[in-house]
Amino acid sequence: MDPVEHTIAQFQASIETKQAAMSMLAAPIAMASNMIFNCLMQDGKVLSCGNGGSAGDAQHFSSEMLNRYDRDRPGLPAMALSTDSSTVTSIANDYSYDQIFAKQVTALGRKGDILLAVSTSGNSANVAEAIKAAHERDMYVIALTGKDGGSMAELYSENDIELRVPSNVTARIQETHLVIIHCLCELIDIQLMGKPE
Repeated sequence: MDPVEHTIAQFQASIETKQAAMSMLAAPIAMASNMIFNCLMQDGKVLSCGNGGSAGDAQHFSSEMLNRYDRDRPGLPAMALSTDSSTVTSIANDYSYDQIFAKQVTALGRKGDILLAVSTSGNSANVAEAIKAAHERDMYVIALTGKDGGSMAELYSENDIELRVPSNVTARIQETHLVIIHCLCELIDIQLMGKPE
């Protein structure tokens, strides 16, 4: 295939995935933003986790919360659990890689906090363990997934929200996860400060 045509096809596939997700996920994204806003208003925080590109998405979300999205405001309490290499590697070494997020959730999470769990397949064992730990701490879970939801789909409580991208292609799911994260940040800012002028 011609490289230009291939590039256009990639853009088109991304657009189509986002259009399908828009129809399915607009209302649940709004619900998730309300959940985060209410958590923050009760002095709660958001812990986020994921592996690889999903770790990058978890960190992206926490940076937008702690610093700012597109308007100046006080920082909001959020933390990505993949960023402390000493903690992650010590847990992996002393226990298991499956526990790298769960042990942090157990130590840092409090009742009413939120876990933002990111996994394109829904089959990340360490993210699944973090969900279990979050439930033990009476936390809420917002999951960003794709494909068929994976093994994580069996773990949610009735108060959790899964934002499952309707695609089987990891790249398309990750691209849409970024849009979802930006929507969450925008909606939280609107609830805090009103619509931008």
